[in-house]
Amino acid sequence: MTAIGPMDIAAAGLKAQRTRMTIIANNIANQHTTRNSFGEVMPYRRQKAVFSNGEATSKLGFRRGDHFWGVHVAKVKGDPSDLPKVFDPSHPDADENGYVTMPNVNIEVEMMDMLSASRAYQANIAAIEVTKEMYGSAARIIA
Repeated sequence: MTAIGPMDIAAAGLKAQRTRMTIIANNIANQHTTRNSFGEVMPYRRQKAVFSNGEATSKLGFRRGDHFWGVHVAKVKGDPSDLPKVFDPSHPDADENGYVTMPNVNIEVEMMDMLSASRAYQANIAAIEVTKEMYGSAARIIA
């Protein structure tokens, strides 16, 4: 098995942050979803990426040989926070008192998470660029 290098680590970080951004985008897209795919009244529950490091047990990590290494999304879990109720008697999913149970997606939180994921993604790209420059410098010194 070959060694895990800085490019591998940064690539794993890129993949993990890309997965995180996809989850956040899905949360934003479903911020008003009050029914599931079967048409049943079941508000969307915000999802969160749970990161782990080291050897991964799923294909969400970075593959090296027969194993997956580096930071990876270990699982995606639902946010257990309460689902807010909004008074809107005209909504088709309102209960007998006129309240609609809405998803627990807060757009401000999602945008801050997206900004954080984007900055982490950019940091991994910068790490790859610096590593490429170091490899180039080393090759020039050797040659």
